[in-house]
Amino acid sequence: MSVIDLRSDTVTQPSAGMLEAMAGARTGDDVYGEDPTVNQLEADLAQRLGFAAALFVPSGTMSNLLGLMAHCERGDEYIVGQQAHTYKYEGGGAAVLGSIQPQPLEFQDDGSLDLAQVAAAIKPDDFHFARSRLLALENTMQGKVLPLAYLAQARAFTREHGLALHLDGARVYNAAVKLGVDAREITRHFDSVSVCLSKGLGAPVGSVLCGSEQLIAKARRLRKMVGGGMRQAGILAAAGLYALEHQVQRLADDHANARLLADGLREAGYSVEPVQTNMVYAQVGDRAEALKAFAGERGIRLGAASRLRMVTHLDVSRAQIEQVVDAFAEFSRN
Repeated sequence: MSVIDLRSDTVTQPSAGMLEAMAGARTGDDVYGEDPTVNQLEADLAQRLGFAAALFVPSGTMSNLLGLMAHCERGDEYIVGQQAHTYKYEGGGAAVLGSIQPQPLEFQDDGSLDLAQVAAAIKPDDFHFARSRLLALENTMQGKVLPLAYLAQARAFTREHGLALHLDGARVYNAAVKLGVDAREITRHFDSVSVCLSKGLGAPVGSVLCGSEQLIAKARRLRKMVGGGMRQAGILAAAGLYALEHQVQRLADDHANARLLADGLREAGYSVEPVQTNMVYAQVGDRAEALKAFAGERGIRLGAASRLRMVTHLDVSRAQIEQVVDAFAEFSRN
């Protein structure tokens, strides 16, 4: 039985072409700055996204952490969404390792932060308070794409209020494909961007932090401090380069499959949220565990939550989506 894994787009396997690129990668010691493939990846992605420099790291968690720590000093504050990865799902690293205070706010329905609420959260210049230094956004946010007009407003807002602007762009290429624009149209509004290569883009490992030369130099020092310096990392960087060359536009297939899944589940009687990219959220109530077990017996891997997230990716075909819909329909009849 072939497995259909909808838990996340992090479960993808390297394609044959990617494995070939990895096997042929030129390598050196990246801690010394001598790995030519890592250097190529960093230069390539910085150029693609409109930044002066970039840094290859093992994970999106580390990339975001280095970005926050490069922007903020101990005792500073960053403003962020309650459900954002940098606040909720990355181990509290900014607070634990960076001594950076988070100021979380509720997201709006479209995945944005209300800039009026952000303004109200900025602390006065008073020694009683942490210093508000950074606004962190996420795109996509639970599969939702931040509008370009909002990004322009956020850029103007942060300049007016003296804040830096960081993007957790783990799925920024999903956002760009959905909007039909070059990714630079999104990233040009930010002071730093973290891009994940191991989600929808299909690389096995790695994220890249992009920013100014000064910010990336600071992040490189911090990377060493937190144990992120790798040696012959070109084997991994080659996968990222392959993904950027060959696996960006195909994200549209994942989006189409997500819409197909959502439509099928609605027809089967499930309440499903509107779909923009590769994430489908369905309400399954108190039967989440039973549904997970039922699907597992049919080779379908799901999480277990009343608001169930399912993520399409390059290892899930249209035919497999139809199998998933059939399984949900069968479960609803039981």
